[in-house]
Parts: sequence; structure tokens; C-alpha cells
Amino acid sequence: MKEEEKPKLDEQFEEVTEGQEQDIKEKAKSKWAKLEALVGSPRRLALVAQDIVDHFEKRLEAMDGKAMVVAMSRRICVELYAEIVKLRPHWHDEDDNKGCIKVVMTGSASDPVGWQQHVRTKSRREALAKRLKDPKDPLKIVIVRDMWLTGFDAPCLHTMYVDKPMQGHGLMQAIARVNRVFRDKPGGLVVDYLGLAEMLKRALSDYTEGDRDETGVPQEQAVEVMQEKFEIVRDMLHGFDYSAFYTGTPSERLAVLPAAMEHVLKQENGKERFMKGVSDLSKAFSLAVPHEDALALRDDIAFFQAVRAGFAKNTVSTGKGGSDDMDSAIRQLVSRAVASDQVIDIFAAAGLKKPDISILSDEFLAEVREMPHRNLALELLQKLLGDEIKTRGKKNVVQARLFSEMLEKAIRAYQNRSLESAQVIEELISLAKEMRDANKRGEDLNMTEDEVAFYDALEVNDSAVKVLGDETLRMIARELVETVRRNTSIDWTLKESVKANLRRLIRRILNKFGYPPDKQPKAVQTVLEQAEALAKDWVTA
Repeated sequence: MKEEEKPKLDEQFEEVTEGQEQDIKEKAKSKWAKLEALVGSPRRLALVAQDIVDHFEKRLEAMDGKAMVVAMSRRICVELYAEIVKLRPHWHDEDDNKGCIKVVMTGSASDPVGWQQHVRTKSRREALAKRLKDPKDPLKIVIVRDMWLTGFDAPCLHTMYVDKPMQGHGLMQAIARVNRVFRDKPGGLVVDYLGLAEMLKRALSDYTEGDRDETGVPQEQAVEVMQEKFEIVRDMLHGFDYSAFYTGTPSERLAVLPAAMEHVLKQENGKERFMKGVSDLSKAFSLAVPHEDALALRDDIAFFQAVRAGFAKNTVSTGKGGSDDMDSAIRQLVSRAVASDQVIDIFAAAGLKKPDISILSDEFLAEVREMPHRNLALELLQKLLGDEIKTRGKKNVVQARLFSEMLEKAIRAYQNRSLESAQVIEELISLAKEMRDANKRGEDLNMTEDEVAFYDALEVNDSAVKVLGDETLRMIARELVETVRRNTSIDWTLKESVKANLRRLIRRILNKFGYPPDKQPKAVQTVLEQAEALAKDWVTA
């Protein structure tokens, strides 16, 4: 240790040894003071600050999130903050409601003047905690000594910089701050400045095997996993040249995406395997960055994620992850240059204007029929029709159910390879035309959209029902609309008494017009389903 780094007794030592016997304090005092002075030397803090700034900015390129810096003493917290702000002045703001970085610590009026801006009341610290927990808040980094290392959960924290001796339960508790499940975050990254790996191993020996498996994965191991996942995805694009994605004009770059999707779709279970492969690769990448091997793959991973985003947004989801999982491809884009709606708008990339299904023109369907990427054309049509069926389900449950069955039948035939993609495209185009023509039924029947929905609920194609005649069935539908309107409210579906009364009224109307008794139970149930679908619009209108 150099002469100028020889420490003086840390004036805050009493804080960290509170509750210890006096002789133990005295023995620890010299050791702690020397370490604190060395760790907190100006030259070293400047280097640590530079490393944190460089590292965290690269982390943010991989995935959005926040960081916690754990320092050895309050003095180091304050001085490390000053060093970081020297490098990034715009991160600082005296207002607690603004700024990208804050120190979180307790203190008193007797503390040095330079510390006072960081000494806050409990309510002010709680306000900062709220900011840190909000993924959208610009507060990105907090520097702490002891505060928030236990019992504090901010799931969007994904990086911890540890520059303080810790061991045992305290070390495990600290690491857990960045290991909370959040969106597409695969885990937390711990950057160790003091060589705590051995302490972590000892601490883990007291925990279950599961805990040990989920904690303390070295970065080199994350890099190996990333490279393995990268090869899996790259192999799925073997023989496909996507260099134009980096070197071409905007239109040429855009055109690469549908071609890549078509290449994947030609493979058995291609879309599912590609989606999972890129998701696994993205998670490994976010743990490996900013390792140089990870940064070397960043552009390729950006392309893979752009293709995955195209699948997620413009084709039918086959996974179980829900909308959050679908959106993760977009959130995880590692290149800001490709994170745009244009890149993942596959209709535009395929040279098509995304249509309104309700007014699908013969011209649009003809364009789809002529698309060179047959598998992609099928996926786009399936997505369009599926979305329209969901929309119709909010208005006409019977019609939506019928079209859904027709769509599933066509897709099942394709998946079983009993029909070629071109044949299925023709079936879907026919289905699209049927759905378009169905919008005109109200005019043909001289009925409103709501009346048509209840008309369909009466099983009008059943032979026993047909004998009533169209005029009678239309009269039943109109009376059902009026009766249901009068007897529904915002919370009616939660009240069994209201539903029971509605069933009684529906049966009365059916009996009044001579609806076949043996068909009534099913008709009553279908009418109730239809009523639930339409009542949401009625009560908010």
C-alpha cells in the first residue's frame, strides 16, 4: 500500500460495528479502516466510476432496467456519486423527482456539508423507492451502503455492482435484490469488485440445491450458453443470405424479413422452434453482455429478434406465454436501429397494405394469392381472419364460433400435410369472402346487427326451427333484443338472480312464438351467451 493511501480511522466505523463488544471493535477497527481507505481512494473510485458507467450503458443496450451499487461506507457512496456525475453530468439533479442517479443513506445535521444533499427523511427515501420500482421512471442507478439490501423489491433491477465486503446471509440477501422475476429478464447480473466469489460459494452451502443452481452463474458460462443458442438459431437460417439487412437500402432491409420468415416456415415446426430459440438466445445475451463475445454477435442477434418480432406481431401465436411473451422480442431488440414499427410490419415488407378485414377487397385477396412467400401468405391470412373472428365474437358469438371452426379445419388440414399451402390459401380466401358477405346479412334480413346476432342464436338452420318461418324468427329476435336490453346492467352477469329472471323471460318469448320445446334449453343458453357479449356495449353506450 502506498504511503499516501495509508488510512486514518473511518469516522463512520461506529455505525458498522454497532452492537459489538468493545474488544472486538478495537480488533476490527484497524483492519476495516485500512480496507475502507484503500477501497475508497480517489484514484480507485475514479476507475470504478468509469467502469460502472461504461458497463451499465452497454447493459442498457441489451435490455432496459436499473442498477444498484453497494459501497463500503457512506463516505464512499458520496464520493463515488461525485465521480460518476463528473463523467455523466446530466445524470445529476438536486430535485428528488428528477435525475438518473441517487445515493440512498441515512444521516444527520452533523454530517459534512457535502453529504447533506444525500441525507433524506424517511418519506423522501420512500419517494425514491417508488421511483426506482417504476420501470418507466428515469431513475436508473442507486448507490447504497446498507439500505435496501434486505426486504426491498424492485423487480426491474437487473444489475448489482458490489464494492463492499459481504458474506453469508447478508450477501445472499443483497444478490436477491437483482434476481426478482420481471417481464423478459432472465436473471440478475452481479459485478464483483472485491472478489466475493468464494464468500458466495460459502453462503450458498447453507441453501438448497435449487437456490444454488439459480444463483452465481459466472459470466463465462452465460457466454457459452449464448454461443450455443446462437448456433441453434443460425443453423435454422443456413443457406439464407441476410446481409442486405445491414447493407441495403431501407426498402431492401425491410424485404429481407418476409423472405427470412418464409425460410423458417418451410421447416418442420419452424416458427415454434425459431421463436423459442431466439427467446433463449436473448436471455443468454442479456446476461453475457457486455462481454466482447456477446457484443460481437449483437448485430446478428438484432436481426434474429427482428424476424421473431415479425412472427410475434403478424402471425398467430402458438406459444403459451401470452402477449407479454410475444412482445418480448420487440422489448429485447439489441439494436436501436431496427426497433421500429416499420421493421416488424410484415404487410409493408411484403408489399401489401394491411387491410380492414370487414372491407377485404378482391384486389387484396388477389395480391395475397400471388405472394411469392406462400407459407408467409398463409400465416398472414390466418392472423387476419383470427383477429376478425375475435372481434366478431364480441358481437355475434354463433357466427364467430362457425367461422372459427372453419378456420381451424383448414389450418389442421395444412398442419397434417393433407393440403398444400396454396390449397389452404384458397380455402382461407374463400372464408374471408364469406366473412365479408356475412356483414351484409342484416340488410338482406332487414334487421339491425344486434337483431341478427340473436337471430343466429336461435339455430335458424335446424329443421325443427325452420318451420317457424323467417318472419316469426325475426320477430323473436327483435323481442329478445328489447327484453335483454331492459333487463341487463353493468354487473348483471355476477347476479344469479338476474340471470335466472332473464332465462325465464327468454323461455316466455320462445313459448309465445311456438319455438320447439326440445330445442329451447340450448337456445336459452346461446341467447344468454349472446346477451353477455352485447350487454358490455349496451351498458357503456
